Amino acid sequence: MMPCMDLPHGKRGELRMGFELDGNGRSILRDLYRKAPLIVQQALYFDEQMPNLPCVYILSSGGPVVEGDSFEQHITLRRNSSAHISTGAATKVAQMRGGEARLRQRIELHEGAYLEYLPEAVIPCRRACYEVDTEIVAHHSAVLFYSEIYMSGRRYSGERFCYWRLALHTRVERADGEVVYVDNMQIEPQSEELNLKGVMHDYEVFASVLILAPRNVVLALREQLQPFMRKDMALGVNLLPFDAGLGCRILAMERASAKSEIRRICSLLRQKVKGVALPEEFPWR
Repeated sequence: MMPCMDLPHGKRGELRMGFELDGNGRSILRDLYRKAPLIVQQALYFDEQMPNLPCVYILSSGGPVVEGDSFEQHITLRRNSSAHISTGAATKVAQMRGGEARLRQRIELHEGAYLEYLPEAVIPCRRACYEVDTEIVAHHSAVLFYSEIYMSGRRYSGERFCYWRLALHTRVERADGEVVYVDNMQIEPQSEELNLKGVMHDYEVFASVLILAPRNVVLALREQLQPFMRKDMALGVNLLPFDAGLGCRILAMERASAKSEIRRICSLLRQKVKGVALPEEFPWR
């Protein structure tokens, strides 16, 4: 196995979004800076249950992620603002020759902010090496639903766990610098067997959910989320330190099943916080 290393070439995408309330109490995308290939379309207000919620999709005009690519995303929700953010399609991480690609993202949630972040899946191809570094700074009263989905590879191309490395780093802290949660995952299928019981076994999809909310919401939601293990899916649920939130792991046989479970959990959270359910996913997604 060749080591993953930096290469001098590659795309350099950058995205900065700032949400805030307007004079009518509607959340709007006030600030937007984008550098190709990252693109953001106009904020849409199609959620009938939350008509003041801007729904934004992050797109890419540069095709799949290739070695040497480096992307940065900075998302800020100011006081009492809200947003729903997703991606337009799955992120494909292309085959590499020895380099790697990186995504750096920072999410800042001010007092009373509410964010649902549900991107589509990441598909690492043969010999792919991909690093995601996420930093979250959240006020005690803010609510965050953050999810990630990772496929085992291009399933119908015979590339199950043929990628080199996934490095996933998540750090959560308060505005005063108090560290709430740190999660570091290093997945190297060529160095360690993943098809074992207690790891991936026969499952094809790995997903993570991170929820931050006030303590009363967290404890109420924990009572509703019961871990389970079935042939098609497994769910694990843990309380974060200081009851600051919940961390969930999902294993599934199909991407659609993982997405459905993520949306179910998000809907439970939204009902606790906003009193309404998450709408049904569009049939073409």
